[in-house]
Amino acid sequence: MLAVADTEFTGNDFPATQQEFPFRFKGLVGFFDPPKKNISSVLNGFYTAGIDVKIVTGDNTATTSAIAKQIGFKGYEKTITGDELMQLSDQELAKKVSSCFVFTRMFPEAKLKIINALKANHEIVAMTGDGVNDGPALKSAHIGIAMGKKGTEIAKQAASLILLEDDLSKMLDAIAMGRRIYTNLKKAIRYIISIHIPIVLTVFMPLALGWIYPNIFSPVHIIFLELIMGPTCSIIYENEPMEKNTMLQKPRPFTSNFFNWKELTTSIIQGLFITAGSLGIYQYAVHQGLNETITRTMVFAVLISANIFLTLVNRSFYYSVFTTMKYKNNLVLLIILLTIAITVSLFYIPVFSSFFLFSPLQVPELLLCIGTGFASVIWYEIIKWRKRESGNLVSK
Repeated sequence: MLAVADTEFTGNDFPATQQEFPFRFKGLVGFFDPPKKNISSVLNGFYTAGIDVKIVTGDNTATTSAIAKQIGFKGYEKTITGDELMQLSDQELAKKVSSCFVFTRMFPEAKLKIINALKANHEIVAMTGDGVNDGPALKSAHIGIAMGKKGTEIAKQAASLILLEDDLSKMLDAIAMGRRIYTNLKKAIRYIISIHIPIVLTVFMPLALGWIYPNIFSPVHIIFLELIMGPTCSIIYENEPMEKNTMLQKPRPFTSNFFNWKELTTSIIQGLFITAGSLGIYQYAVHQGLNETITRTMVFAVLISANIFLTLVNRSFYYSVFTTMKYKNNLVLLIILLTIAITVSLFYIPVFSSFFLFSPLQVPELLLCIGTGFASVIWYEIIKWRKRESGNLVSK
């Protein structure tokens, strides 16, 4: 709010200060920069994702608190000024930056001190800024984000990222994209772990234990299985959409590992269940007096079936397979149909079956193998159901 006045003066005997001129009041001019219409929904998106938001500004406390209250900013009443902040000890500052959400009348040194205090508290700090005085803090933050349109060149050079449209909602989109990529990468790696365990053990166990058909698989069978698994993990999981609970989960701690023991154990157990299914069919075929070729074919059919069902089940470690079937990923059906078509060709086209040492399976044998592959994987749906019933949103 600015007052406007004018005056007239003649002569050279100017007063010592401009306030001594006989001004005539003309009126008031109000400048209002309203918050963006989407800011409340953006803030709620950050809060839902478990991200704390703090205001660090050079404006005064009254103005900042009023606007913060208007947009639904959590903690708008918890404020501190730059001068007050600079007088705190390191221990007091560490507590204050955690409990305070609005920092007013801030200058470059105070902003930098806030960033360093948050980092000392093992927080992952992202800071947005556009001015020259934001440069040191932008440089110090884990992720410095400059405004692309109204940001100064110094702010842009100090930042790690630049928001081209000066819209915080783009940050929320970037976080969602990052979480989607991270989650899909974990799905692919966990799938690889789970499916490689039965392949290794199915080859190793008959040989190590001296079973009747020790060389159940040759290198050509392993190569074929690898050709199936490659597109599955790289194409299907790479194109998976973001799950509904992705932005409801809390951020990962700065010191967290890519896999925790629970996730790794789950993948190992999945692999062991598939191993039990394939070796169980092996023993069943032997006790039925079936020859090596049919036994090999049945074991291979179990692995292929389990691979298909594992692909479907592991599309989510929280939602059921009936939910994930509605996800928009056309490559899932394409890869599965291609896998089935190739497998059927290997079993029932003589030139391929003779090369791979397979035998055509009867319908009961084929159904038994498919059912075993299904049973060795589908049990995890019970675990996911229990997660949903308990309200645990974490996809482990």
